[in-house]
Amino acid sequence: MEENQGVTSHPDDRGGPTNFGITQATARAAGYGGAMRDLPRSAAADIYRKRYWHDTGFDRVNAFAPRIAAELFDTGVNMGPAVATGFLQRALNALNRRERDWPDIPQSRRIDTATLDALTAIMKTRGKAGETVLLRALEALQGARYIELAEARPANESFVFGWLAGRIGDFHA
Repeated sequence: MEENQGVTSHPDDRGGPTNFGITQATARAAGYGGAMRDLPRSAAADIYRKRYWHDTGFDRVNAFAPRIAAELFDTGVNMGPAVATGFLQRALNALNRRERDWPDIPQSRRIDTATLDALTAIMKTRGKAGETVLLRALEALQGARYIELAEARPANESFVFGWLAGRIGDFHA
């Protein structure tokens, strides 16, 4: 939340006015009706906790893979939880050595039993190195998505440098 602190309203940002990284649409969906500049920090924290942590299942990932959970949370806030979870599922399938370590999982874009089982398997079979490689895969997919967003909508070029500088490479943990 610290890296998203402050009110912004960039003309190229489809999200419109934001505060603490919470868009006006997200705040309204959570029941906040005031001006975005007046959004209380506690309300933003509640939105993050509910919408981007508990409702997504990232809290379940955190129980045994906190660095992965932190990365999913960060990506989920910026790109949407389904996108973050889709990245995880794609990476797990690519890392399973043609299903020798765990079966391919459906691309449900939800933290489900199959996803948790595959995540448990990589942590067990590959240990700390597996976690690090999985984090790198998640960040690679996120970085590629930022480029794709700019290619699809040139106005997003206003944000690519900041996205890559602030969200790729430090694993947010």
